[in-house]
Amino acid sequence: MLKYFFENELVSYSEKTITDWREAISESCQQLLNKGIINQTYIDEIITCVEKHGPYIVIVPQVAMPHSSDKSEGIFGTAIAFTKFKSPIVFESDDEEEKSASLFFTLAAKNSEEHMENIQNLSELLMTEGLIDQLVASESIEEYQRIMKEFNI
Repeated sequence: MLKYFFENELVSYSEKTITDWREAISESCQQLLNKGIINQTYIDEIITCVEKHGPYIVIVPQVAMPHSSDKSEGIFGTAIAFTKFKSPIVFESDDEEEKSASLFFTLAAKNSEEHMENIQNLSELLMTEGLIDQLVASESIEEYQRIMKEFNI
């Protein structure tokens, strides 16, 4: 799956200094936006969902999976984009546990079957021993390519 992100030009190492989770979500959507897979409506929906439901998109420490409903009018295709931020993005949370992530896997799917398939594929990827730590430590597309070759996924 790391090859999928790379071969489809869906990998980004953000050079911006971002501390606001809303801005991070918007940044993580840029590749999908640039490719015409989503529009601004979808980005706004993700932000609204997090405002309403809390940081449900932080699925494990250091990993966020921004997404909204597959029924969004702002989705035109199916894809997942990977964005790595220089430092962890902190999300506001009602409970006492701080939620933060520096790896964002942003999902867009035009139907529920593809949405569930995206989630399943991403879940399998993230269960790969040591992968999250290596991606968190990486700082460039060249390091990403090394990790991609090392894990061969």
